[in-house]
Amino acid sequence: MVTILTKENSIANHYLVELRDVAIQQDRLRFRRNLERLGEIMAYEISKTLEYVPTTVETPLGLATHSVLQQQPVLATIIRAGLPFHQGFLNVFDRADNAFIAAYRHTKKSGEMEIHKKYSNTPNLDDKVVIVADPMLATGKSLLLCCKDLLAEYNIKELHIAVVIASEEGLQHVRAFLPEAHFWVGAVDNEMTSKAYIVPGLGDAGDLAYGNKEE
Repeated sequence: MVTILTKENSIANHYLVELRDVAIQQDRLRFRRNLERLGEIMAYEISKTLEYVPTTVETPLGLATHSVLQQQPVLATIIRAGLPFHQGFLNVFDRADNAFIAAYRHTKKSGEMEIHKKYSNTPNLDDKVVIVADPMLATGKSLLLCCKDLLAEYNIKELHIAVVIASEEGLQHVRAFLPEAHFWVGAVDNEMTSKAYIVPGLGDAGDLAYGNKEE
């Protein structure tokens, strides 16, 4: 299942426009904050699909009954670009356990791109709802590598994948290998460059958030 947030008008469209805008995105603080805001919006939308149980709370004037989350999800991200986006989810699911995965891509002299996973730091994910947040889904190779490793190691109850911008090709590729996942996407773009950057996309999310890295 794929949910594309910007198919309907909401403030999410405004934040996505600012993320794409070549002038506005030069303000790193604003760029990180807009990623964070989109994470908060997606977290709210995902919260509607989770399981709830009734609870009674005592107020100064009596008792009130409401529904609360039966179980907090586990929030996972691929560092470094995913960190501000992940923070938005953590602002909403503020009692959630967190998982961090380090992966990077390397382009060989032949032009072929390789994905390497350096490490992962995760709590026990058995029978848990897991939300993986990664702002850009280009080829989908790094996201797929990380998710497949988690699914192989743990008996995950439910997998949600949240991205700000996905390429159509990459989204189809990941969906083919993770048909059980629910995808939450800000927007889907049709093209990619030879270096696997999404077009029109927004550029390199990690560099825009934290500065240019040494190649």
